[in-house]
Amino acid sequence: MISQDSIMYSLRNLAHRKGRSFLTVFSILVGIATIFIFISYGYGLFTYTDDLTTGSSADKLLIMSKGGGPPGSDTGIILNDDDVKAIEKAAGVIEATPMYYSPVEIERRNEIYYASIISYDPTNNLMMEMFNIGPEKGRLLRSGDDKKVVLGYNYLLDDKIFTKGLEVNDVIDVNGIQLKVIGFFEAVGNPADDSQLYVTNDYYEEMFPNKTSYFEIIARADKTDIAKAQSNVERSLRNSRDLEEGKEDFFVQTFEDMLESFSAALNIIIAFVILIALISVLVSAVNTANTMITSVLERYKEIGVLKSIGARNTEILNIFLFESSFLGFVAGVLGVGLGYVGTEVADKILTAAGYGFLSPHYSVALFVGCILFAVLTGAISGVIPAIRASKINTVDALRYE
Repeated sequence: MISQDSIMYSLRNLAHRKGRSFLTVFSILVGIATIFIFISYGYGLFTYTDDLTTGSSADKLLIMSKGGGPPGSDTGIILNDDDVKAIEKAAGVIEATPMYYSPVEIERRNEIYYASIISYDPTNNLMMEMFNIGPEKGRLLRSGDDKKVVLGYNYLLDDKIFTKGLEVNDVIDVNGIQLKVIGFFEAVGNPADDSQLYVTNDYYEEMFPNKTSYFEIIARADKTDIAKAQSNVERSLRNSRDLEEGKEDFFVQTFEDMLESFSAALNIIIAFVILIALISVLVSAVNTANTMITSVLERYKEIGVLKSIGARNTEILNIFLFESSFLGFVAGVLGVGLGYVGTEVADKILTAAGYGFLSPHYSVALFVGCILFAVLTGAISGVIPAIRASKINTVDALRYE
């Protein structure tokens, strides 16, 4: 254990070399702040996807055609009411509902915006459960709601879609058709979803009489064996469409399948960024080692004096290890503080931009872990200089000029 006198001696030495100590601390804290930011956001995204997996979307299946066109386009491979019936007949499926999709032009007081319109069956809540949203203002669609539309959250905001945000009972032109706004959905957390329009399936068919295919079909399955329900839906659709196994013109996904693909990509991105941050920390460690080696050379005679008055090799070793570890500790604390401020600022910017789901997640382990990692980095980088200092010959050191 290092003595109190040795600690005070080390702190005085670090204070005497303020400029070099600051540069060493700064080089480490940048890497620690970077690691803190990306781990907190990565943890936040994993928490978000885990909530979705275990929430109301966990028992949902998505059925889409394998057409090569954009979403909702008619490519010769269609999903129709016969497919909805086939899905509902599959063992393990509780209910199913179809949805249409089309890009549209929206006009309001000579301002034009391009977005997507989605339709759903208002007697069925699967779409709202899928996206985990409810009404923010006004009401949702009901059967028979012709020429009525529910809008995404962003339409409420000034200077987001239009110069002035919309209100309930406002009228907008959608592909030249006047629709009355009856409500707004809650914020989903990304600009695309929060800028969509919603009408009933029946009214969508009036707006787009030439549309021949649903965009997708959502099914609720028995969550105790979602994989079996998925297999049953595939088999039922193959039989209904007279297709051989392996030659399906559709695909069936569980919500968890989609999130796993997203999480896999997320893992790669976060690992790559953290690798870059670790390289930064490695460079910082080399810089710290160089600082400590220089300190040993500058204090060569001083070390000899300490040894001549009775300082043991272990005490010299502890002094230099403490100095490098203390620099790492200071860098860790400042780096975590800088990282926390950075994540909070980024969170406000992302929320204002409509990406509210990209939020950081903090834990005690994250704060403590980053600080300990910085201390360990400082300690390891100071090992060789400390050993070198402890083995200095007393007589040679006193003669050193």
